[in-house]
Amino acid sequence: MSADSSTPDRTATAATAPGPQPEPIRFFGTTWVGHDNGYGARRAGVAAGSLLAAAAGCFVLRFAYEGMAIADVGTFVNFLVLIMFSICSAIAFRRTWEGFTRRHDPASQSSMRGLMTIGFVGVLLAYFFRSLTEAPGEQLHREEYETAREQYAKRTSRRTGNPSRKKKA
Repeated sequence: MSADSSTPDRTATAATAPGPQPEPIRFFGTTWVGHDNGYGARRAGVAAGSLLAAAAGCFVLRFAYEGMAIADVGTFVNFLVLIMFSICSAIAFRRTWEGFTRRHDPASQSSMRGLMTIGFVGVLLAYFFRSLTEAPGEQLHREEYETAREQYAKRTSRRTGNPSRKKKA
């Protein structure tokens, strides 16, 4: 039992329940299943945190850009850096957004790690926009969880009657 004796501890009951268990989502745990235990507050926190982190990241990038201007590296290099961060952020946004609805293969995920790091502002903005409607990745996890539950129910359901006594038509 949890600290409040009237509320059962969900992690203890979920671990002992038969069948597939829901996969936890970062920052949400398994609250996405029933939208309970502060799910709405967590979504608001993730939205505010990711937007704040994206703004802080843009602020740091601005300092880097000003540092390049002070170093007088030239307009061409400044333009290339600006274009690089813009393109990497756009690609990172799109890839993160797609990752909320389908899983990427580990090889492509590994090869894109550097690009996703450079485009961190895009990743944070994708988290912000997705958390306005649902927990980031909730749709994917829900589909996988429901599929696993259906398959488990099919495997564990008992058949009725003896199959050798079926009527032949």
